[in-house]
Amino acid sequence: MQSSATVLVYSDDANTRARVRLAAGRRPAADVPPVEFVECATLPAVLAVLDAGGVDVCVLDGEAVPAGGMGVCRQIKDEVFRCPPVLLLIGRPQDAWLATWSRADAAVTHPVEPVEFAESLAALLRKRLPVNA
Repeated sequence: MQSSATVLVYSDDANTRARVRLAAGRRPAADVPPVEFVECATLPAVLAVLDAGGVDVCVLDGEAVPAGGMGVCRQIKDEVFRCPPVLLLIGRPQDAWLATWSRADAAVTHPVEPVEFAESLAALLRKRLPVNA
């Protein structure tokens, strides 16, 4: 198993980024590696981190401004070679169709519910990384 996984968290709101870190904890599931977070508050920062490589999963805030996570997701799916899976934070369950439009790999509602979030993040990590129980 990989020693750690890198999770990019994009939101213009520092509180949202903190909630994501707290919901995931150090290890979202026993069969995935511990996570290290890279926080970004702007689209240029997201693009720079993804360009540098090494990101295993992206968590994008659909309510971020001025660049919302849904648009950012669609852009990186088009522009980033071997784009990491994306977990999108959506404002309400009815926005799930927008998450589909953006090509997100998974979506959870905001505010973040820790159990649901950790399960979704762990599922994306399992798909991306070789893991052992």
